[in-house]
Amino acid sequence: MSTTNVANIRFWPVMTAIFFGAFLSILGISTINVALTIFMQDFHSQISTVQWTLTGFMLSLGIVAPLTGYLGDKFGYKTVYLYAMIGFVLFSLLCGFAWGIESLIVFRIIQGLFTGLILPTTMTIIFQVIPKERQPFAVSIWGLSAMLAPAFGPTISGLLIQQLSWRWLFFINVPIGIIAILFIAVMIPAYRIGSAKKLDILGLLSVVISSASLLVALSQGRLWGWDSARTLSLFIIGGIFLIGFIIWELRAKEPLLNLRVFGNFRFSITLVANTIITISLYSGTLLVPLFLQNVQQMSPVKTGLILLPASLIMALAMPIAGKIYPRVGAKWMTIVGLALIIYGSFEMTHMKTDSTDFYIILWMSVRNLGVSFAAAATSTAGMEEIGPSMVGHASSVTNWVRNVGGSFAIALFTSLLASHTITHIAELTKSGADNPKLIPLSSFTMSVNDVFLVATYIAVAAIPFTLLIRRKGKAAKAAAVAA
Repeated sequence: MSTTNVANIRFWPVMTAIFFGAFLSILGISTINVALTIFMQDFHSQISTVQWTLTGFMLSLGIVAPLTGYLGDKFGYKTVYLYAMIGFVLFSLLCGFAWGIESLIVFRIIQGLFTGLILPTTMTIIFQVIPKERQPFAVSIWGLSAMLAPAFGPTISGLLIQQLSWRWLFFINVPIGIIAILFIAVMIPAYRIGSAKKLDILGLLSVVISSASLLVALSQGRLWGWDSARTLSLFIIGGIFLIGFIIWELRAKEPLLNLRVFGNFRFSITLVANTIITISLYSGTLLVPLFLQNVQQMSPVKTGLILLPASLIMALAMPIAGKIYPRVGAKWMTIVGLALIIYGSFEMTHMKTDSTDFYIILWMSVRNLGVSFAAAATSTAGMEEIGPSMVGHASSVTNWVRNVGGSFAIALFTSLLASHTITHIAELTKSGADNPKLIPLSSFTMSVNDVFLVATYIAVAAIPFTLLIRRKGKAAKAAAVAA
């Protein structure tokens, strides 16, 4: 099929359609965080079960991401984007009608499959149709849509839960989704870059088995025992299939996920840094709502209002980051961003049961400001050297790694939170606390601090990769001069 000329694409109509889709897909994640406690109460379930409304969703995002390149080449990225949005709206409706925690988890997992196609397709469209000189700004607009969702998501979630019910967290996606579908159909042109290839079924099966095995082992290891036969078997199966997937994809003539993009040094190191930043970000979005509602007994509405300022700062900083990126460069923007993330995360390790709203807002704002600069820099730096024909696969790889990393982060943080809470309860009980009634609250707070400390160390781990970014930049510049 012929490729439509995309040289004269109008910037704002395309970005408007992209904005709606990215906003709505992330909104589907951010509204759920505030509702976890409500799900536990309404469905009489434990956090280890309820967390699968998040981890199952995130796992689906990671599993389907490798398919994006194949589907985009076969049907065109506009078509994939359009039908992904239709599926997202349909299963949002079904989530709203869920009759139990099991049905909600199943519908969320399927909803995640459609959602997982949205972000990589929108990123691919940006790097395939937007002029190169405007791509950093386009990425910042794309990032703004993704940041506005968690900014308003908790507040919207709290209002809907308090005034209506948790079901409206999903029903609200339907009218917004219909608007997004119309924008996609009208504003994004039909085009094709690349040609359809045969579906790599073996690669798809291996990545599904490896991702699911590792996530289940990480999520259930605390309950089953980390040295139990089930846990160890899942880790071994997941590791074997992951290694097999990588070997197969590197040798396949028509791979499901073209891992050869890792041959681009700049892409590889920025992806590692970006994934670490994403994992660190999830610590705040998961832990703070649980702390505010379980320890300080705040309503969902007030929880959302406390999270709002920090998320707004993160959202508003994204366009600024996109504008200054060409002048400052990826390395220094990422270093500044990581410094803010590390500082803010470390301060969040000192929370107490009576910590003030201002304390939480201040240090969450510092963290989120850092996320804006670091995420914008690493996202753009990793993709800008990838050719148009490989952008779809690079975008798929990016979202696969980030989403799988995010799902592992949620499972890890939830497991650490539960296990450390039990440990702290035993320690405080043994030491003879003055007020036994406060032991559960104090233990939970101490566990939240522990997990934030882990998130701080994770953010520190991104620094070495950030320092290597300039090497590729210098090589590319020298090659351009020589040419």
